[in-house]
Amino acid sequence: MRTAVAPSPQPAATPQIKGWCPGALRPMLSGDGLVVRVRPHAGRLTSAQAAGIAALASEYGNGMLDLTGRANLQLRGLHPEAHAAVLQGLQALGLVDGSADFEARRNILVTPFWQPDDGTQHIAAALAESLSAPDAPALPGKFGFAVDCGPQAVLRGSPADIRIERSPGDSNDYIVRANGYATGAVVSADEAVPAAMVLAHWFLAQGGGLTRMAALAPQLALPERFQTSTDFVPSAPKPQPGPVAAGWLVGAEFGQLQADTLAALSRLGPLRMTPWQMLLVEGLQHAPAPPELVTQAHDARLRVVACTGAPGCLQAAAATRPLARALAPHVAAGQLLHVSGCSKGCAHPRAALTLVATPVGFNLIRHGTAASTPDLLALAPETIASYLPPIFHAPRI
Repeated sequence: MRTAVAPSPQPAATPQIKGWCPGALRPMLSGDGLVVRVRPHAGRLTSAQAAGIAALASEYGNGMLDLTGRANLQLRGLHPEAHAAVLQGLQALGLVDGSADFEARRNILVTPFWQPDDGTQHIAAALAESLSAPDAPALPGKFGFAVDCGPQAVLRGSPADIRIERSPGDSNDYIVRANGYATGAVVSADEAVPAAMVLAHWFLAQGGGLTRMAALAPQLALPERFQTSTDFVPSAPKPQPGPVAAGWLVGAEFGQLQADTLAALSRLGPLRMTPWQMLLVEGLQHAPAPPELVTQAHDARLRVVACTGAPGCLQAAAATRPLARALAPHVAAGQLLHVSGCSKGCAHPRAALTLVATPVGFNLIRHGTAASTPDLLALAPETIASYLPPIFHAPRI
């Protein structure tokens, strides 16, 4: 391993951690303007809706869209004065909730691999309706649900506090369970949402200002009903771009799409959102052409994750995606590199080989999160590729 020669790093400002996510009704100010998040109902956009979002992003934003880890779509670079026009356009597309509170509560992740007869769409719609009711639980901003009702669970790697999954013993039954716990309740399709609401109200009744369900797991037992089953469907590996039963999975390079690319995809079929920076184009039987899309599982860009970075994020100390693009060919197969604009590590909160931007260069962490202690300090971007081969080929201890 070479030794980095660099100036002493200057302390960066402590990143601000927000306890909420942007929405359409409650946008968030970032370095390139307002960020407006669209939460498609049941995780699906019709062709007309996708084309409409692309048109709004081109006319009122900077023409860039983010695919989020909650399977949402974000319009970027909007001037505050344009928000009303964008909101009107989204309302015409049927993509705006009745209130900002309901929008925030409708934090529902839906498997993109649903089949018409597997109950997913019915459960997702019923869950959204329950979360809009007057007696809906006032859950924390990032508290979320996963509707993962296929023969294999594909959303286990994505954050969710209450999970609704298929029961392995009977295809007509489901399991409702709290994240972080090893048991759940076996229910029918019609019982799934009421049971999920029971869990949500139970979570709130515990008090203490907690924001996520898993924080209760070490100390509190679930209600008796949710201690009856330990038999869960198996978890599938993370899906990769390419053909699937319902169409074709296409990835967005580092989670970002141009509006023109979204418009082109909208002409190929309806789109199902995923939490993996990919879209499922329904019925598509061939790889789409735009070069910024990732359409094959062997693409080196899949080995790198990167946040928005500067100038799009106010808290980022440097641009991240150009560096991620340059370093992708140097990342060994089966390995992962995380490029973060600050120590929050929004794009990948788990341990990996991580680069963190600072005012004087990038800190390198051999295996950790963006908040971990660096192994190398203040690397110049053009030198980083030379440090990667020894790290990837070093034996794990």
